[in-house]
Amino acid sequence: MRYRYLTDPLFLVCLIAYCINRWVLKVHFVNTFSVNYLNDFICVPFWIPIMLFLMRKSGLRRHDAPPQAFEILIPLLAWSWVFEVYLPRTSFFEGLAFSDYRDILCYTMGACVAAAFWKWRYLPKRFA
Repeated sequence: MRYRYLTDPLFLVCLIAYCINRWVLKVHFVNTFSVNYLNDFICVPFWIPIMLFLMRKSGLRRHDAPPQAFEILIPLLAWSWVFEVYLPRTSFFEGLAFSDYRDILCYTMGACVAAAFWKWRYLPKRFA
């Protein structure tokens, strides 16, 4: 089964969750999870399909298979380091970016859920 990129069900759920969080939950139902961690949790399943779609269109990705382990792990590690280690220590982002290990935990949990979903969703269907 071909990976659906921007029409992948998990991507669409994350897009809807982001919109609901941005314009409903954060405004009317302020709580720690929606304010601080929901976007981190949906980060990987939201951005990986966009990244892979752009890579496919530019010829950097030559297949339409679901995201492979390294295609999830490399951005997870890179984004964790950039957003939670590097940027909070730069003078340009002083007061704007804050290091929080729980953000990395949320990125990782989101990546695990996404990997499990994509493995299940795009598993070849076998008929007996």
